[in-house]
Amino acid sequence: MKRPSGRSADQLRSIRITRHYTKHAEGSVLVEFGDTKVICTASVESGVPRFLKGQGQGWLTAEYGMLPRATGERNQREASRGKQGGRTLEIQRLIGRSLRAALDMSKLGENTLYVDCDVIQADGGTRTASITGAMVAVADALKVLKKRGGLKAGEPLKQMIAAVSVGMYQGEPVLDLDYLEDSAAETDLNVVMTEGGGFIEIQGTAEGAPFDPDQLNAMLALAQRGVRELVELQRASLAD
Repeated sequence: MKRPSGRSADQLRSIRITRHYTKHAEGSVLVEFGDTKVICTASVESGVPRFLKGQGQGWLTAEYGMLPRATGERNQREASRGKQGGRTLEIQRLIGRSLRAALDMSKLGENTLYVDCDVIQADGGTRTASITGAMVAVADALKVLKKRGGLKAGEPLKQMIAAVSVGMYQGEPVLDLDYLEDSAAETDLNVVMTEGGGFIEIQGTAEGAPFDPDQLNAMLALAQRGVRELVELQRASLAD
């Protein structure tokens, strides 16, 4: 089996995390998984949704979108259609759930983190790139909030998280699928994990033949390896 990119089965695409990418947001990152590029921003606002008022804890919510020419053909802006599509809603909910697992909301105070992930170029794995890049943007936003004196109960960041895709391609498990692989894969999984190796979410579908337990375990082992590498890259970018 030869991958279209020439990568080995357990090799990530070239990953780049560029912090402070935009001027105004408390945290902003350009994350690149090969040719997939996503701008992730984390904004801090005082106050929480009505269902959390008076409880002394914070909140994080996420939005996801794809620019009209992020893909080979122009997509109509969802705003011009008057509603978000089901895929968009599903992905932004995944991003929000994943990032909330990284935080202790009781230590965030009554503040809300708004995370926006905007895909400017798509070549597979936009949701996993969004989660991985947004985690760094959130870490930077928390640093800003701390400097402002907005964190009085300790450190809200419990752990780093990251996400990666894995799949069965031509009968073999592979890590970090690009579009050519994703469109032809027999199985596609998106895996979100903590830096300690815990699973937050696993989304998987057999596009062709069903996958068996051994194949699932092989894909999860690849995902664990990939997430370890991604967290190392996150940590290195935050150390700059």
